[in-house]
Amino acid sequence: MAQYARPSADTYNSDGYTDQGGGSTNIYQSIDESSYSDADYIRSVLTPTSDVYVCALSSVSDPLSSTGHTVRYRYGKDGAGGDQIDLTIQLRQGYVDEGTPGALIATVATLTNIADGFTAGSYNLSGAEADAITNYASLFLRFVANKP
Repeated sequence: MAQYARPSADTYNSDGYTDQGGGSTNIYQSIDESSYSDADYIRSVLTPTSDVYVCALSSVSDPLSSTGHTVRYRYGKDGAGGDQIDLTIQLRQGYVDEGTPGALIATVATLTNIADGFTAGSYNLSGAEADAITNYASLFLRFVANKP
């Protein structure tokens, strides 16, 4: 049976990420849907400098398989012809804070000069990456936005 770990808590947000309405509390709720919705989202500041946001993922059971681990996401920027914004997305285990970032399971995406509007992306973990997960109750997504 398929399981889905979804954002379940804001873990780190000292760099000013907000939800679509400008709020900074419980912004994970803007990206926790089971099907894509572009009506709500999180956003970095206008000119990010390696700005970090981390959310915890809901706990799932170990599937006892090295296959079928997929991270799905959407990304984009507002403003045709605007500044170049790069985005890195990581799957981490045991994240506490930027001083104790836990184990990097996978760099899910390294996106250079992301496009205007929303784009869907996905990443299939390799067998070795999936096997590196030892605690399915301690997974996190780490987003880093940067204007080079």
